[in-house]
Amino acid sequence: MSKDDQTVIYLAMLKGGMKMQKKLVKLFISMFYLSAFTFGGGYVIVTLMRKKFVDEYHWIDEDEMLDLVAIAQAAPGAIAVNGAIVVGYKIAGILGIIVSIMATILPPFFIISVISVFYQLFKDNLFIVSLLDGMQAGVGAVICVVVVQMASGVLKLRNPVFLLIMLAAFIANYFLRINVIFIILVCILLGTVYSLMERGHEK
Repeated sequence: MSKDDQTVIYLAMLKGGMKMQKKLVKLFISMFYLSAFTFGGGYVIVTLMRKKFVDEYHWIDEDEMLDLVAIAQAAPGAIAVNGAIVVGYKIAGILGIIVSIMATILPPFFIISVISVFYQLFKDNLFIVSLLDGMQAGVGAVICVVVVQMASGVLKLRNPVFLLIMLAAFIANYFLRINVIFIILVCILLGTVYSLMERGHEK
């Protein structure tokens, strides 16, 4: 291999490394921003991640995002952190996981630390109480958006099995008050059986 070829390879690797570094920085800033200004739990940050990484950056397509959300929801732990893990891995592998997790947990860590120190002041402050009440209404609206987006993704597939599972899960949770953990486990089982049957038919 000539020196010119080695130089070209080195420059290509350097360019690729710089591109990845910029992507990781962009990922960290995006996740930090979303985590810092997200109130209401994991489902809120999930819909904001979709808007950022699917609609704005185009790093992930719509169907993949729905799959990642399903994985994050089914896995144990906080959905916001699980979502950061799967999205980070999809975007930049192991480094993406590390960057996403750090960016996700730092804002709430600092905010909760401050609140714990000044808890009594916040607890008795009428302005803070009113602010939190207003946030609850906004969070409810955002969660409704998440439900509509995820349901529309299932409806687009036009698969009667998936529609039946979605309807049954809603009835089981809302009307029958069955624990969501059992519903998720049953849905995982049904999805696995259905996938195996589909593969069997293809063969």
